[in-house]
Amino acid sequence: MFSKKESKQLREQFWISFGKSFPRKWILYNTKIKGLSLKFHFDLQQAMVSMDLEDLPDEKRAELWDKLYALRAIISGEYLPDVLFDKSCILENNKEIARMYVQKENVSIHNKNTWAETMIFLKEKMVLMEAFFIEYKDFLNL
Repeated sequence: MFSKKESKQLREQFWISFGKSFPRKWILYNTKIKGLSLKFHFDLQQAMVSMDLEDLPDEKRAELWDKLYALRAIISGEYLPDVLFDKSCILENNKEIARMYVQKENVSIHNKNTWAETMIFLKEKMVLMEAFFIEYKDFLNL
């Protein structure tokens, strides 16, 4: 087990290394669509690239979710074949969001032996997630 300080240092090391390995300006929170963001996530069990719908009134989140879900055949056919959809994702802080994502299991931010494959996964999947988002941004915009 790692202490909180050691765990924090490993997280920082990973994200600094990722940024140096793949220097790029990612879209992430700069989608220009309120409540929609693209995210990287890496924890003790998995890595994930996601499109999250959060901080929206339930009605707006449902409307945006319906638009995103209507594109599921396109994203799974042309961009991310292993994409998953979760209309009601409960975060650790008990916040409910909607999420479209791809994940890589059996990797850990505490295991440096999994970092290289995780970095490649995160980079490749986010490039595809961004390409999908750019192509369908106007459709998704409420």
